[in-house]
Amino acid sequence: MKTIGLIGGTSWVSTVEYYRVINKQINKRLGGLNSAKILLYSQNQEEHKPPSDEAGWIEQAGFLIGISRQLEDAGAECILLCANTPHMIADKLQLGIHVPLIHIADATAREILKFGLKRVALLGTKVTMEQSFYRDRLAKFGIAALTPDQGERDFIDTTIFSELDKEIFKDETRKKYLAIIERLKGDGAEGVIFGCTEIPLLIKQSDCTIPAFDTTTIHALAAAEFALGD
Repeated sequence: MKTIGLIGGTSWVSTVEYYRVINKQINKRLGGLNSAKILLYSQNQEEHKPPSDEAGWIEQAGFLIGISRQLEDAGAECILLCANTPHMIADKLQLGIHVPLIHIADATAREILKFGLKRVALLGTKVTMEQSFYRDRLAKFGIAALTPDQGERDFIDTTIFSELDKEIFKDETRKKYLAIIERLKGDGAEGVIFGCTEIPLLIKQSDCTIPAFDTTTIHALAAAEFALGD
């Protein structure tokens, strides 16, 4: 079994889910008392919020490369960023390390293709929804991403940082997210990506009328498969 390197704390709320899903899948596959071999660096999210400028992302890239190298030196055989937004600098990070970075958008795109979908809604932080890095990654798989309008993006971003990252899940917030998903469905979205790793803690597939793609679970399962692969 290979050792998985996790960079979490973005937020700790969803990092817990990574640990749970990975270990549950390893035990399901191997049985007995088997669990995953994981090295976790949990950062302080207050100190490393998503930057709003290019200089901030350059600094963030250097910080995450440094952490990844520590995990690599400690024996990690792959790296996962346990959040969608930091994948803004995923390509730079991959160039700075010697082990594979398991990209959350690639894993999600492969899952979407299993459903034969080509047009999906993308919910997440404003960085994830407004910058091109995530949509461009999906486009390599032939998948187009629709994003909410400006007011909806502001609402989603605000609630991620003021509620979901603090383990606060309000029914009125859930209803608003679902209304946004329904509107995007009307615009042609065949499915929806929960492109923030806390959103799956607020909304479940059973709440949605279109296929929902839980990036936390998808990414964690991809890590487990890597660990058990040849």
